[in-house]
Amino acid sequence: MNAPDHASGSHDHGTPAGVNAQRLLWAGFMAIAAAGVGFSIRAGILNQWAEQYGFTQTELGAITGGGLTGFGIIILLSSLIADRIGFGPLMFGAFATHLVSAVLTLATGAAYAAGGKDLAFQCLFWGMFLFAIGNGIAEAVVNPLVATLFPKDKTHYLNILHAGWPAGLIAGGLASYFMTGGEGEKSVAWQTQISLFLVPVAIYGLMLLGQRFPRSEASTSGVSYRDMLGELGLLGAAVICALLALFFKNDLQLPLWMAVAAGAALLVGFGAATGFRIGYPMLAFLLVIHALVGYVELGTDSWIGKITGNIMASKANGLLLFVYTSALMFVLRFFAGPIVERISPLGLLAVSALLGAIGLTLLGSAQGAVMCIVAATVYGIGKTFLWPTMLAVVSEQFPKGGAITIGATGAAGMLSAGLLGGPGIGFFQDQAASRNLNEADKAVYERYKADKEGQFLWLRSTGLDGQKVGVLEDGGKEATRALEILSNDNGTKPKQLADQKALVEWWNTSAAPTAAADKKLVEAAGLFGGREALKLTALVPATMFLCYLALVGWFKSRGGYQAKGVHH
Repeated sequence: MNAPDHASGSHDHGTPAGVNAQRLLWAGFMAIAAAGVGFSIRAGILNQWAEQYGFTQTELGAITGGGLTGFGIIILLSSLIADRIGFGPLMFGAFATHLVSAVLTLATGAAYAAGGKDLAFQCLFWGMFLFAIGNGIAEAVVNPLVATLFPKDKTHYLNILHAGWPAGLIAGGLASYFMTGGEGEKSVAWQTQISLFLVPVAIYGLMLLGQRFPRSEASTSGVSYRDMLGELGLLGAAVICALLALFFKNDLQLPLWMAVAAGAALLVGFGAATGFRIGYPMLAFLLVIHALVGYVELGTDSWIGKITGNIMASKANGLLLFVYTSALMFVLRFFAGPIVERISPLGLLAVSALLGAIGLTLLGSAQGAVMCIVAATVYGIGKTFLWPTMLAVVSEQFPKGGAITIGATGAAGMLSAGLLGGPGIGFFQDQAASRNLNEADKAVYERYKADKEGQFLWLRSTGLDGQKVGVLEDGGKEATRALEILSNDNGTKPKQLADQKALVEWWNTSAAPTAAADKKLVEAAGLFGGREALKLTALVPATMFLCYLALVGWFKSRGGYQAKGVHH
């Protein structure tokens, strides 16, 4: 069997006539890169927004908003309509949304001059909101688009497509490292930094001009919209509806019974639309596995820079290590095709999950910069192929689902990352850190413990108060600054002002006198918590490894893994 010509664009492996597959592939690459650049840059300019417009940390948190959870919901909604209105209109919609988000964000200075802090807040909030929507729409389009463009090499080309994400993280991370300024250095204007995401946006917009977009494999083959939905089936929809029920409870703050009822109602409605087709246990199983991928990859990425920065006692080095693992991912994703030719997509996924588990375990025990780099290398290689290869497997096994099944897979990963990965890893850090601090010095623990129990799913634990720990880290500077802002703002709510006064008073009277000694213990507890959370998170890819082995065995008993056609 001759290996396909992965490197060249000389043939399109079944691409519809009149469609420039390579151009659309790289346009999608740039769209995903734009999301990565914006994600990286934003983290580095929050302090500038706080200083220039007088935002508190709480307000900055509101601006950055729903993040991965909202991303997942937009992917899901866009995927449901992609086959109805076509890839082209949706992709141009993503481009327009990205441009409007940039206009709103860059108008913040003028808005602040005209209407003060409140109007500046609105510009940034809606700018970031639209940025997330643009990212979600683009993600919902480019995955099924590339699967359609390269039906015989889905794993290879989906990995190339998703090399855009680490490319964006690298560009944004390095820009943030060099532009935010160090101790005593002035940062480059935040407007210049955030505008960098417009470079890949402009490139993919220009690449879309005059292009003919194909319909999905399923649409081209005459599969009806109802049958596409039916391919997902009640079993697959149940996985998505369970995650949406968790969203209703956690993010919308609905009572548990109401959140479950809403999820069940969506499932019943989906069933009615498909004639209550059961669907495929295999697809539901793959959706569950991809939810685990979202937990371990994107959920861990939300924390790993901070944790490794603590291990190496340098936030800057933590950022550079994150850039390094992103560079590994970027390079390796171009070699997925040749690897799959030898060990199959499921073999690649099994090896990746095993390396991910080993890497996280090593990171949780790493001492010093060298071991951090070694452990991060193993973890970085492990996580490289998981996301795009899972999308390829779903598309290869369930092509009749068109954009819907591949979109549901991406949505499951994003929703899991936002609802389970980020919060779960944070919870386990808190749990271990508070236990460590309580054992080291009960009085210090009592001074910094949270007023309320934290909760993750059914688990509860009283962690450390993040606000108080933040005050300790910067010696009360941000808390005092925020109090001054709130005191001078006529729109401040009385309770908000009273809470801030109480925090500053706590610092001045209770915490400041022992801050030097407390800080060492609290930092040690935070480092311990981060290490323990990484070790615990390693169980997720370990579980994935077992799942992939089960799939390899199942396919082997049926003659080996083979991609299916729409009419299979």
